[in-house]
Amino acid sequence: MAKALVLGAGIVGVTMAYELWRDGHEVTVVDREAGPAEFTSFGNAGMIAPGHAYAWASPASPKILLKSLWRNDQALRLKPSLDPAFLKWMWKFWGQCSAEHAAVNTQRKVRLCNYAQSVFHETRAETGVAYDANDGGILYLFRSPSAFEAANSKAEILRREGSDIGVLDVDGIAQKDPALAHSKDQFAGALFGGRDETGDCRMFTRNLASWLGERGVAFRWGVTIRSLEADGDRISGVITDLGTLSADIVVLSLGVYSPHLAKPVGIDLPIYPVKGYSMTVPVSGRNNAPAIGGIDEESLVAYTPMGDRLRVTATAEFSGYRVDHSTDDFRHMTSVVKGLFPDGADYSKAEYWAGLRPMTPEGTPILGATRFNNLWMNTGQGHMGWTMSHGAGRLVADLIAGRKPAIPLDGMTL
Repeated sequence: MAKALVLGAGIVGVTMAYELWRDGHEVTVVDREAGPAEFTSFGNAGMIAPGHAYAWASPASPKILLKSLWRNDQALRLKPSLDPAFLKWMWKFWGQCSAEHAAVNTQRKVRLCNYAQSVFHETRAETGVAYDANDGGILYLFRSPSAFEAANSKAEILRREGSDIGVLDVDGIAQKDPALAHSKDQFAGALFGGRDETGDCRMFTRNLASWLGERGVAFRWGVTIRSLEADGDRISGVITDLGTLSADIVVLSLGVYSPHLAKPVGIDLPIYPVKGYSMTVPVSGRNNAPAIGGIDEESLVAYTPMGDRLRVTATAEFSGYRVDHSTDDFRHMTSVVKGLFPDGADYSKAEYWAGLRPMTPEGTPILGATRFNNLWMNTGQGHMGWTMSHGAGRLVADLIAGRKPAIPLDGMTL
């Protein structure tokens, strides 16, 4: 039994801890927050969605980002900065925006997402953790015939990797979710991810952490990690505000803050925060709330039913590490979701939140070994953290144990 230390207690860190626990290690998880899933995993879209695994870096992205400089309704939003880390990351992102790179990166993402979903189902069966699950699939809605046609063509990349992506006309949209019957004519059609699913990522993370705690995994809350201490080819200590920790296995799962810890020990992680906004609205006593999750693709507004709540998310904003927000930031997404479900939730009681996605230019995470023989990476899952987390944790645990990973790790290692 080895002593393992997981740095970070979002969905990625807690699922990593689960996989290490399964392998028989003595596991401790460290996080600066007061509990699990209090940062990036707190208010995400809640979608386990291989059907949405497209690379963000594509031929269309530069135009969208440039247009966002004077329009506030773009799916990607750029706030220019002279931060050297931002400029370096954006240069790499721009370099991935060719059709060829987009196809390769999408293929790698969906392969990991499909594998991760299968691992997630194993974990769910083994633990029985509750999370407001909804296995009814996800609708990808398109307002213009040209966008619908292009999306159906692009979806062939996902279909070749085994994703179940169907095609629906407007009547088919209403059949999949009767709550859209009155607004179906806003759309030209939809793609339907039949095996995609939704649920409350924060609830799952918190419940899995409790489940692990009952089985001996230690969680240290309110501990700020300051730095890594290197001694030759090993990380000899993890320096925190409450003392130094050491372990046989150290896994870095700190999302957008992973580069801050890695750079002083000579590891350059191409991860930069991309801000997202979400609101959570009660649906109790309302009519025609959505039955399954969906995404209005041309505005990139996603909605997810979560028990007695509706989660609505939007926007990918390149604006550094700030998580502040105002009601204006939610005006567009509120307008879109009200247009779809005018009576579906009590929008006057919305709770607002903004978080940071740890994005790599390619959109694939960084997994596996480093030049230190006891330091491992499981970070950079970007906008697919909930979807990728279980597979990423299993892959890294396999590498630590010397087992052959179940899928190729091309483009996902240092």
